[in-house]
Amino acid sequence: MVRLLRVLSFFLVSCLAVAAGRTEAQAGYAHFIYDVSAGKILASENGDVLNHPASLTKMMTLYLTFEAIKSGRMTWDEQIVMTPNAASKIPFKLGLKPGETLSVREAVLATGIRSANDSAAALGDRLGGSEERFATMMTAKARALGMSKTVFRNASGLPDPAQITTARDMAILALSLIRDYPSEYQLFSMRSFVFRGRTIRGHNNLMYRYPGMDGIKTGFVNASGYNLASAVVVNGKRYIGVVMGGKSARKRDDQMAALLDQYTNPMRPAGGALVATAEPQKRPGVQPGGQAGAPAAGQVLSYAEQPRRQISPGMASSSQRTVAASAGGRTQSRTGIEPPVPLPSARVADASSAASQVDAASNAAGWSIQVAAAGSRRAATAMLERALPVLAGGFGPAAPSVEGYKDGAREYFRARFVGFASREVAASACASLQAKSMTCFVVR
Repeated sequence: MVRLLRVLSFFLVSCLAVAAGRTEAQAGYAHFIYDVSAGKILASENGDVLNHPASLTKMMTLYLTFEAIKSGRMTWDEQIVMTPNAASKIPFKLGLKPGETLSVREAVLATGIRSANDSAAALGDRLGGSEERFATMMTAKARALGMSKTVFRNASGLPDPAQITTARDMAILALSLIRDYPSEYQLFSMRSFVFRGRTIRGHNNLMYRYPGMDGIKTGFVNASGYNLASAVVVNGKRYIGVVMGGKSARKRDDQMAALLDQYTNPMRPAGGALVATAEPQKRPGVQPGGQAGAPAAGQVLSYAEQPRRQISPGMASSSQRTVAASAGGRTQSRTGIEPPVPLPSARVADASSAASQVDAASNAAGWSIQVAAAGSRRAATAMLERALPVLAGGFGPAAPSVEGYKDGAREYFRARFVGFASREVAASACASLQAKSMTCFVVR
């Protein structure tokens, strides 16, 4: 799976984005409140309805940046170039000119605190080679984390009708940042940073006034309304809240505060019509090297299932807040925050809409090829992993897809590449695979 995601990062734009262009996201209201420690969804209104993420997108940009730093593919002090693409972004921005450089640390702080669009795009250009390729990496990582309905098209969250997500998916992303990069996550609690002699302030105003809130991200574009992902600790327990489609920043903040007041108060019973039903889950495996395997139901791993991460020297000096530590086989924190349990992705009935997007993409773009029909998702993914290097030479905007189907009582999984522009291109891709002794046939 790790290699699969790496090759995906060099693969052309996922056909999920094509499907997203056919799926209308709504700038409607949504919220999602999750008790991380108990693993309980406390409230969900339109939690699985498509919307635009706006600058909540930058959480994924930073997730992949932290991942690159952790793996040694990038360093905090590395100088990255402000590309013409990045410099062209509209404010908020640092305003560097094309060709100027900034450190990864500066870009991370600007992206996380100020929500600078040019710094986010510069990180994307550096990590993906282009922002378009980076968006494919972002979507692939979203799937690996269990974000079943999200498609990313850029690193900043600037308007793109095909860039879609849900409140639930944004909660999964926020939890993943806290779980996987606890020290780096602390930057989201910073009110300001100094950039070349000038103080640049953030604008997560609710965090500055709500007790126990230590992150995470605001967002706004006209198509989405005012969005907010928040993380708060109350009585030693961690909660995550997402509000999307707010009418103004103040109304969004007030709504988030009201929801957190209601659902984090132990004297007030949670539930009612807002409580969403969580599907039973199996624990996904952890691959060697600490990388989570593709969750069958899009589950997010708990702290206890993750390898212990070291404090990043690059970020440790930025804040002195909570740092995760291992104690007695359980992961605790220096402030006594209870460890989280998995947050389920959308229910199977809801997740089927994501699968239909893949089908729509195949039909929209034209042709697909099938390389296997396996008895498990893992086996189907392994076949895609084997085939990807052969196809990475360039066969147009196609993307790997695992589709489940039933034959009587048994379930199978098709391993396909979908979204070829023509039958001829699909046949050429098949021929390349067959030359490597792999089975393949063209489908529509």
